[in-house]
Amino acid sequence: MPNKNTTQVVCIAEFFAKEGKTDELIDALHVLMKPTHAELGCIRYELNQRADQPNSITFIEKWKDKQAFDEHCATPYIAIFFDQVRPRLVDHFEVKLYEEILP
Repeated sequence: MPNKNTTQVVCIAEFFAKEGKTDELIDALHVLMKPTHAELGCIRYELNQRADQPNSITFIEKWKDKQAFDEHCATPYIAIFFDQVRPRLVDHFEVKLYEEILP
């Protein structure tokens, strides 16, 4: 069986924009990128739009460990997004955590 990286955390956070709110959602999520990239535990924080379903906007994230991910989730800008911005722009969302399978 292949080895896994059990220290680092990979997160896929997929947000489905409400009707007519896709561009506004992209703008709101894009604002999170600069401060997140400055976090010490951030390895990857990439924003993507699904080609076959443009209202689906997804972060692909990699964190040095679970503590770094948890600290990211507790930052004021992430709390503001989830508490104040998300309800206006997001129909539904999924956040999933993974362990990377190594080559």
